[in-house]
Amino acid sequence: MGMINPYVQIELSEDKISSKKTTVKHKNLNPEWNEEFKFSVRDPKTQVLEFNVYGWEKIGKHDKMGMNVLALKELAPDERKAFTLELRKTLDGGEEGQPGKYRGKLEVELLYKPFTEEEMQAVQKAPEGTPVAGGMLVVIVHSAEDVEGKHHTNPYVHIYFKGEERKTKNVKKNKDPKWNEEFSFMLEEPPVHEKLHVEVFSTSSRIGLLHPKETLGYVDIPVVDVVNNKRMNQKFHLIDSKNGKIQIELDWQTAF
Repeated sequence: MGMINPYVQIELSEDKISSKKTTVKHKNLNPEWNEEFKFSVRDPKTQVLEFNVYGWEKIGKHDKMGMNVLALKELAPDERKAFTLELRKTLDGGEEGQPGKYRGKLEVELLYKPFTEEEMQAVQKAPEGTPVAGGMLVVIVHSAEDVEGKHHTNPYVHIYFKGEERKTKNVKKNKDPKWNEEFSFMLEEPPVHEKLHVEVFSTSSRIGLLHPKETLGYVDIPVVDVVNNKRMNQKFHLIDSKNGKIQIELDWQTAF
């Protein structure tokens, strides 16, 4: 078997939030990631996590190497638990009703941590003047990791939401920029069907460059879970970026 470039994609059932992805481990048949991801869980009795392992390819479709699922009902609150998942090409039974051929294993550790009463009470109220039926969406752009342009890396973040735009400051020559900038959007009604488009760009003021501006990756974040859970703070894998991630915090504040 030739060398592969594996990464893992993780998806929570009954969740409209984009799936999470690990970094790519190049030319490695026994990769180790030790990366942490957070999901907002609605019902641990029915929801499952699906793990898909892919082989990254520079050109063409990424090969699916194996997958498995893990039911959250296997977890006890506030207790870490390790699992070894046998990877299969598919979990659907073939002609003989048997799962796909064994394709290696994946070791994961999970922790289910319910919100405490203090955390629920800590959700902020929207400022005076907020529409009674709506609220205010607060977006905090914390930082990014492993973002790199082809011609320059001076990243900033552009946010698009319901026809409005916001932009962070530019950080020069930095693959791991930190912004910690806060933006807000006042809304007449809860944005349960909307997505927040977050895109990282790089610009250069050098004269004569053929590519003064380029994109370093983007992510579309459905905000329905923020409306339901009031708060979200997590890292998202940037689409069209090799290993780039961005940490975004969202807070839904209402008048009552």
